[in-house]
Amino acid sequence: MQRKAVWYLAAGAGAGTLAGFLGIGGGIILVPMMTGLLYLTQHRAHGTSLAVIVPIAMMGALVYALRGDVNWEWVATIGAGSVIGVIVGAKLMMKVPAHRLRQVFGVYTIAIAAILFLR
Repeated sequence: MQRKAVWYLAAGAGAGTLAGFLGIGGGIILVPMMTGLLYLTQHRAHGTSLAVIVPIAMMGALVYALRGDVNWEWVATIGAGSVIGVIVGAKLMMKVPAHRLRQVFGVYTIAIAAILFLR
Protein backbone atom coordinates (compact mmCIF):
# COMPACT_ATOMS: atom_id res chain seq x y z
CA MET A 1 0.00 0.00 0.00
CA GLN A 2 1.32 3.44 -0.85
CA ARG A 3 2.37 5.73 1.98
CA LYS A 4 -0.39 8.23 1.08
CA ALA A 5 -3.03 5.51 1.22
CA VAL A 6 -1.86 4.45 4.69
CA TRP A 7 -2.03 8.07 5.85
CA TYR A 8 -5.56 8.47 4.43
CA LEU A 9 -6.65 5.21 6.07
CA ALA A 10 -5.26 6.34 9.44
CA ALA A 11 -6.91 9.74 9.10
CA GLY A 12 -10.22 8.08 8.25
CA ALA A 13 -9.94 5.72 11.22
CA GLY A 14 -9.31 8.68 13.51
CA ALA A 15 -12.23 10.63 12.09
CA GLY A 16 -14.51 7.61 12.32
CA THR A 17 -13.52 6.94 15.93
CA LEU A 18 -14.20 10.53 16.94
CA ALA A 19 -17.46 10.61 14.96
CA GLY A 20 -18.72 7.45 16.66
CA PHE A 21 -17.57 8.51 20.11
CA LEU A 22 -18.79 12.11 19.93
CA GLY A 23 -21.88 11.48 17.79
CA ILE A 24 -20.80 13.98 15.14
CA GLY A 25 -20.95 13.63 11.38
CA GLY A 26 -17.22 13.87 10.99
CA GLY A 27 -17.08 17.06 8.91
CA ILE A 28 -15.86 19.10 11.84
CA ILE A 29 -12.90 16.72 12.00
CA LEU A 30 -12.48 15.90 8.32
CA VAL A 31 -12.52 19.40 6.81
CA PRO A 32 -9.65 20.80 8.93
CA MET A 33 -7.72 17.55 8.46
CA MET A 34 -8.19 17.66 4.69
CA THR A 35 -7.23 21.31 4.33
CA GLY A 36 -4.44 21.35 6.90
CA LEU A 37 -2.82 17.95 6.59
CA LEU A 38 -3.86 16.67 3.18
CA TYR A 39 -3.71 20.05 1.40
CA LEU A 40 -7.12 19.89 -0.28
CA THR A 41 -8.74 23.15 -1.28
CA GLN A 42 -11.50 24.36 1.02
CA HIS A 43 -14.25 23.62 -1.49
CA ARG A 44 -12.88 20.16 -2.33
CA ALA A 45 -12.52 19.34 1.38
CA HIS A 46 -16.18 20.22 2.00
CA GLY A 47 -17.38 18.06 -0.89
CA THR A 48 -15.07 15.16 -0.05
CA SER A 49 -16.07 15.35 3.60
CA LEU A 50 -19.76 15.02 2.74
CA ALA A 51 -19.02 11.95 0.61
CA VAL A 52 -16.82 10.36 3.28
CA ILE A 53 -19.42 10.98 5.98
CA VAL A 54 -21.93 8.65 4.25
CA PRO A 55 -20.27 5.36 5.28
CA ILE A 56 -19.20 6.81 8.65
CA ALA A 57 -22.75 7.86 9.47
CA MET A 58 -24.27 4.61 8.21
CA MET A 59 -22.04 2.41 10.35
CA GLY A 60 -22.34 4.66 13.39
CA ALA A 61 -26.12 4.78 13.05
CA LEU A 62 -26.24 0.98 12.75
CA VAL A 63 -24.28 0.52 15.98
CA TYR A 64 -26.51 2.99 17.83
CA ALA A 65 -29.70 1.55 16.27
CA LEU A 66 -28.79 -1.96 17.43
CA ARG A 67 -28.65 -0.54 20.97
CA GLY A 68 -32.04 1.13 20.53
CA ASP A 69 -30.50 4.60 20.66
CA VAL A 70 -32.04 6.07 17.50
CA ASN A 71 -35.23 8.15 17.45
CA TRP A 72 -36.60 7.11 14.04
CA GLU A 73 -39.34 9.76 14.04
CA TRP A 74 -36.69 12.46 14.32
CA VAL A 75 -34.58 10.74 11.67
CA ALA A 76 -37.42 11.07 9.17
CA THR A 77 -38.31 14.66 10.03
CA ILE A 78 -34.81 16.09 10.50
CA GLY A 79 -33.52 13.98 7.59
CA ALA A 80 -36.08 15.43 5.18
CA GLY A 81 -35.19 18.97 6.19
CA SER A 82 -31.48 18.20 6.00
CA VAL A 83 -31.76 16.88 2.43
CA ILE A 84 -33.31 20.18 1.35
CA GLY A 85 -30.81 22.19 3.38
CA VAL A 86 -27.74 20.42 2.03
CA ILE A 87 -28.76 21.18 -1.55
CA VAL A 88 -29.15 24.87 -0.71
CA GLY A 89 -25.92 24.89 1.31
CA ALA A 90 -23.86 23.16 -1.38
CA LYS A 91 -25.04 25.60 -4.05
CA LEU A 92 -24.37 28.55 -1.74
CA MET A 93 -20.90 27.22 -0.90
CA MET A 94 -19.91 27.35 -4.56
CA LYS A 95 -20.44 31.12 -4.54
CA VAL A 96 -18.28 31.79 -1.47
CA PRO A 97 -14.51 32.33 -1.82
CA ALA A 98 -12.32 29.74 -0.07
CA HIS A 99 -10.93 32.16 2.53
CA ARG A 100 -14.43 33.29 3.53
CA LEU A 101 -15.66 29.69 3.66
CA ARG A 102 -12.75 28.84 5.97
CA GLN A 103 -13.66 31.79 8.22
CA VAL A 104 -17.34 30.81 8.37
CA PHE A 105 -16.38 27.22 9.17
CA GLY A 106 -14.05 28.42 11.93
CA VAL A 107 -16.65 30.72 13.51
CA TYR A 108 -19.25 27.95 13.40
CA THR A 109 -16.84 25.48 15.02
CA ILE A 110 -15.97 27.92 17.81
CA ALA A 111 -19.65 28.76 18.41
CA ILE A 112 -20.63 25.10 18.69
CA ALA A 113 -17.68 24.44 21.02
CA ALA A 114 -18.74 27.34 23.25
CA ILE A 115 -22.36 26.15 23.37
CA LEU A 116 -21.31 22.61 24.28
CA PHE A 117 -18.85 23.84 26.88
CA LEU A 118 -21.39 26.11 28.56
CA ARG A 119 -24.14 23.47 28.83
